[in-house]
Amino acid sequence: MSNPETGGAFAADRRTLLAGGAAAALFTPGLALAASGDLPAIRKAAEAGYAASVKRIQDWIALPSIAAENRDMDKGAEYMMALAKDAGFQHIEKVPTDGAPGVFATLDAGAKRWMGIYFMYDVKQFEPSEWSSPPLEARIVDKPGFGKVIVGRGAVNQKGPEGAFLAALHALHAAGKKSPVNLVLVCEGEEEIGSPHFRQIVTKPNVLAALKTCEGVIIPAGWQSPSDGGVTVNLGAKGIVELELVASGAKWGRGPKTDIHSSEKARVDSPAWRLVQALTTLVTPDGNTPAIDNYFEKVRPLTPREKELIALAGQQLNEAEAKKALGVEHFIDDLPWEKTLERLASQPTVNIEGLVSGYTGPGGKTVLPGRAVAKIDLRLVPNMTAEDSVAKLRAHLDRRGFTDIEINVSGGYDPTETDENSRLIKAELATYKRNNVPTTIYPRLAGSWPGGDLHLRARQPARRPVRPGSRQRRPCPQRVLRDREQQPEGSGPGGVDHELCRLPLRDRRGQVGTERRADLRGALDRSPPSPFKAGAATGLGLAGSGF
Repeated sequence: MSNPETGGAFAADRRTLLAGGAAAALFTPGLALAASGDLPAIRKAAEAGYAASVKRIQDWIALPSIAAENRDMDKGAEYMMALAKDAGFQHIEKVPTDGAPGVFATLDAGAKRWMGIYFMYDVKQFEPSEWSSPPLEARIVDKPGFGKVIVGRGAVNQKGPEGAFLAALHALHAAGKKSPVNLVLVCEGEEEIGSPHFRQIVTKPNVLAALKTCEGVIIPAGWQSPSDGGVTVNLGAKGIVELELVASGAKWGRGPKTDIHSSEKARVDSPAWRLVQALTTLVTPDGNTPAIDNYFEKVRPLTPREKELIALAGQQLNEAEAKKALGVEHFIDDLPWEKTLERLASQPTVNIEGLVSGYTGPGGKTVLPGRAVAKIDLRLVPNMTAEDSVAKLRAHLDRRGFTDIEINVSGGYDPTETDENSRLIKAELATYKRNNVPTTIYPRLAGSWPGGDLHLRARQPARRPVRPGSRQRRPCPQRVLRDREQQPEGSGPGGVDHELCRLPLRDRRGQVGTERRADLRGALDRSPPSPFKAGAATGLGLAGSGF
C-alpha cells in the first residue's frame, strides 16, 4: 500500500482482538455470517484465541521482508503461505515473478459466492535509531490514551490488519462455522516499491481464472477514526509511478565520471547541478503544480457530484486534526479547507522523495560528485496512465536538452475508480449505517494501491475495509491491543505520533459491532450489479494507502 497522506490514530483492546477475531473482517463480504445467532460462538472462539492472535502478529512483524532492500523476500512468501494454511486455506502456492514471489491461495467453503482478498507481505525500510523500541521486536507497551499497543514495522501497514483478518478466520474455524463465501487470496511482496511484478501474479492462468469468479476484491486496512469511529469511503485511488532521475558525468559526457575534489568545480561541470536544473523544470516555481509538458492533457476534472461529495466531506472532516496529523501549519497557498480537499482528490503530483549525491555523512567532505540521483513519485488521477506519464516525462526532459538524464522506473500502476452506485459501495454503506458507524464518501484516496491490476480480473470492484491507523511510513508504527470507552481529546486521524491499529469496527457510541458479516452479505444480495471502472479503496479521513 505506498503511505497515507494523513494517517489516523486508532484504538482497540482485548475486546477488540476478540470482538476483533470475530470482528476484524466483519465488514468483509467474504466473511458474512449465515446468521447473527452464530456470533456468540465466534466471540467465544476469538476470546480463546486472543493470545495466539497477538503472538501471530508479533512473530510476523519480527520477519522484516523489505522489498526495497531485497531482504528476506523468499522467507516472507513462505511465511505468508504458512499463515494462509493455518487460517484454513486449502490450496496454497508460491507464484514466481521476475522479482519477489507472490502467494495465491483459495478457501472453498462450499459457498455460492467467491470474494478476493489482497495481501502484501513486504514492509517499508526502517532506521532503528528513530524508534522508541526495536522495530522488529513487536514490543507491547502502554500508549497514553490508547492502552496496550504493539510497536513494530508493519503493525498497521500491513501485517497488523492482515493478521486481524486471519484472526477472524481462526475464530470462525474454532467455532465450527463456515464462511458463506469462498475466498481467493492474492499476495505480493513488492507493494512498497510500486508493485512492479504484481501483474505477473494476477495474470497467471489459474490465478486469473479464480479472480474471474470473484464478486470483488478487498484489503484489510487500519484507517478508522479514533475520535468517533468514523470511516471515509473512497471511491477509488490515485495511481503512482516510482522512479529515479539520474545525472552522471559518464552519461552526460561532461563533469567527472567519479567523485573528484571540489576545488575542480572552478573548471569542471557538476552532474549534481545538472540534476537540480532538470528538476526545476518539472514543477512551477513554488514546487506545487506539475509543469511536465502535456501532463494535464488527459486529466479528468472533478464532476459536479464529486465536488458535492467533497463539500460534504469538508463539513464532516476536521481541518485542525488534519494539520496536526501532518505536522503543518498551512496548506498550499493558504487555500480554504474545501479547496485543499479538492486538490487532494483531483491533483496529479510530482514529488521528490529523496536526493542522493556525493557525501552525506557527518561534517563535510570536499567532493564534486560524479553522480546525482533524485527519487521521484508521480501521483496519477483518472484518465492518466503510468506508461503515458513516464513517456511525457521523457519527452519533457529531451525537449530541454536533458537527454542524458536517466529515468529508471521501479514500479507503478494506473489510478482506480468505482461507481458510487456499485454493489460493493452500496453494501459497505448499508453495513456502516446499520451499525451506527459514521461515514464520509470521498471521491478518491490520495494514496495508491494496485487495484488497477485487479479490477479487470474480478467481476466487481476492489475495496479496502478499514480499521484505525496512523504514521504508516514513519517510525514506531503500533498495533493497539486495549480499548477505552472514551477516546483522547484531539486524537482524530493521525492525532498521535505512532502508527496504531485496531481490530473491530467501532460505532459512534464506541461499541464494537458484531453483525456486519450478515449485514453486508444481505446488502450484496439486494444490490443490483453495476459496471465499475477500477478498484476502489476505503480509508480514514484523508488517509491514503501511501503506496
